Amino acid sequence: MSVRDLHVSYGSVIALSGVNLELPAGSIVGLVGMNGSGKSTLFSALIGTIPGARGTVRILGRESARARAENLVAFVPQTEVIDRDFPISVREVVMLGRYGRLGFTRRPRAADHAAVKAALARVGLTELAERPIGALSGGQRKRAFVARGIVQDARVLLLDEPFGGVDATSQALIIRVLKELRDEGRSLLVATHDLAGIPDLCDEVLLLNRRVLFHGDPATALLPENLALTFGVAP
Repeated sequence: MSVRDLHVSYGSVIALSGVNLELPAGSIVGLVGMNGSGKSTLFSALIGTIPGARGTVRILGRESARARAENLVAFVPQTEVIDRDFPISVREVVMLGRYGRLGFTRRPRAADHAAVKAALARVGLTELAERPIGALSGGQRKRAFVARGIVQDARVLLLDEPFGGVDATSQALIIRVLKELRDEGRSLLVATHDLAGIPDLCDEVLLLNRRVLFHGDPATALLPENLALTFGVAP
């Protein structure tokens, strides 16, 4: 993924200014910034859901809309609005990730069922596949949404705070899965507040506060002067 001179404004409020970003193949790039720094806006711009964005975004050489249509990019948002009383199972939620591949009839085929089964196993939810999604814990739901992203079979995955509100078991499992995806050659941009876990997870780190403050190796990103620039105070 390549981003050039990306600008986003909401009226007179500048959300992103001159953002440039390269997301190498087979890498995990951590996205770090305080609340309101533009992280969620960046994700929306990358998947092409902000019409007023200026600049260029290319995902495997395609514009965002085409990349989404070709299932080249998957997005796991920070939060999902769930009606706990709506009777949809974990398996059915994950199957939604195959929607773009279901063809004209929108009926899952053997390959779709196999992909969902594999993704559920990967995130440790096989035994909960038929349970209502609203009955899961926060960490389990997050794992289900990660599985939904996996079954899209995208080459680029964007994850907005995948560790927010999850238990230690779910966090460790999600980290393992993200590393496996990287080792398979996929590219991941992961927003996270877990600074302590960055050296273990990330190959590169991007520090953001409406503009890119730093993009490079984790050790340099976590230097006090860079964190002070990002968050306004030294750790």
